[in-house]
Amino acid sequence: MSAAAVPELKRISRVEAMRLGPGWSHSCHAMLYAANPGQLFGRIPMRFSVLMQMRFDGLLGFPGGFVDRRFWSLEDGLNRVLGLGLGCLRLTEADYLSSHLTEGPHRVVAHLYARQLTLEQLHAVEISAVHSRDHGLEVLGLVRVPLYTQKDRVGGFPNFLSNAFISTAKYQLLFALKVLNMMPEEKLAEALAAATEKQKKALEKLLQSSS
Repeated sequence: MSAAAVPELKRISRVEAMRLGPGWSHSCHAMLYAANPGQLFGRIPMRFSVLMQMRFDGLLGFPGGFVDRRFWSLEDGLNRVLGLGLGCLRLTEADYLSSHLTEGPHRVVAHLYARQLTLEQLHAVEISAVHSRDHGLEVLGLVRVPLYTQKDRVGGFPNFLSNAFISTAKYQLLFALKVLNMMPEEKLAEALAAATEKQKKALEKLLQSSS
């Protein structure tokens, strides 16, 4: 799969997003990450640790949620939701990364924020999240994204991309990894292609067994 095959949603500026009418909903999510010098099995570089979360509906996504623009700024609304699910972090406009228009019947503009922490700070967020109000309810736990591919070309990031993601979360993950120079675009495309092929084979196997 070529690098051009990495999917992207329509990107708009923050200013354009703020000009959208009342018919649009705004979702704000945060990608927290840290450089990780560790090696898996003593030989596979970890490079970075990125936090995502398992939601109540069994889908993966970034911490965050919808923000009612009638009562909250984007950052205040995001921090309110983060306080419920993480409990210890506040982001600012300086952490803003992007806005994308979602596809489908619902008119949603998805805002993504990103902040690089130290590995120790990231671990502190993980510990705090366990004690947050929403832990075990709307949030079932934080997970670290494996940003490596094993020798079989499936283990690690490709397998992770085979999971089910909420709405724009997978697109936002791929976009952030690219623009923050955390993974080359050709590597993103290779991992996505491997994940897609795995899902295709799993579906074919399921159909064969049920016929």
